[in-house]
Amino acid sequence: MNIQTPRGYDPVLSVRDTQEAIKYIRDTFQKELGKELNLSRISAPLFVEKSSGLNDNLNGIERPVSFDVLEMPGDTIEVVQSLAKWKRVALKKYGFGLHEGLYTNMNAIRRDEILDNLHSSYVDQWDWEMVIDKSERTDATLEKTVREIFKVIKHMEHEVWYKYPQAVCHLADDVFFIDSQELEDMYPDLTVKQREDAIVKEKKCVFIKKIGHPLRRSGRSHDGRAPDYDDWNLNGDLLFWLPSLKRALEISSMGIRVDENSIVTQCEASHCRGRLSLPYHQMILNKELPYTIGGGIGQSRLCMLLLNKAHIGEVQASIWPKEMIEKCAKHNIPLL
Repeated sequence: MNIQTPRGYDPVLSVRDTQEAIKYIRDTFQKELGKELNLSRISAPLFVEKSSGLNDNLNGIERPVSFDVLEMPGDTIEVVQSLAKWKRVALKKYGFGLHEGLYTNMNAIRRDEILDNLHSSYVDQWDWEMVIDKSERTDATLEKTVREIFKVIKHMEHEVWYKYPQAVCHLADDVFFIDSQELEDMYPDLTVKQREDAIVKEKKCVFIKKIGHPLRRSGRSHDGRAPDYDDWNLNGDLLFWLPSLKRALEISSMGIRVDENSIVTQCEASHCRGRLSLPYHQMILNKELPYTIGGGIGQSRLCMLLLNKAHIGEVQASIWPKEMIEKCAKHNIPLL
């Protein structure tokens, strides 16, 4: 069982106070995010047809939860693993213009997740997507957008401090940018997670860029990325230092999306060229979809960070092995 139990851990807030704080953080953050990035709130599906190619393949090995529908014989329906592709289609379908975007609540089931302090079978995040011009598919656009998201998260630190000063986690004053190859070069003998912990411990908030390509030393990518939504040269992960666990906590994965060229290059590199015949991929190849930037921001993880919690189960209701529940209870970690 992969679980950390910090010595002398104090959750500070009661379960009921934590529930109130969760609602306050979620309600306030999504409003501020929408204002900062010019995003409109829309509804999103819980499941999609497998044949549409709209589901996120994540690392390519996770099994989506699937089922059939009585009135749709022959179709396999999948619970979304994220809305990375669906959002881009929605921007076109709903007529969003340049520098306009959307955000939505995304709920998913990750049946193959290894459960620990940071990972749950239940995923809840804000998925967001914004239309950009093709000329804005640049590193400068990516970093500007990361700083805007950081600004909202930093603002939330002050909001939580005002209401729950005894529980708030104090965050870095700025975000540090580094690409995954630079990080491997800096810590060549560490594992990926050890590298993340090392750099985030020093800088407190880090955005690791260019995730997906194999790294020179290890021959493996910093982390798995599906080849058909993020452009691997224009993406990354936003991480903060979590004092309760003394480790890095990923809050957001985001990036500028593939265009008609990078989707082919990345699908070929991932040995899945066959996906290019799917409806979603054809729309990209035929330039029928807008150029976009987007990502996901973990709702429970943001609450965990701002309240300095030791387990994601303290801020979301999910399922956990009996042994984990008992061990957490012994160490003053109350799981919902």
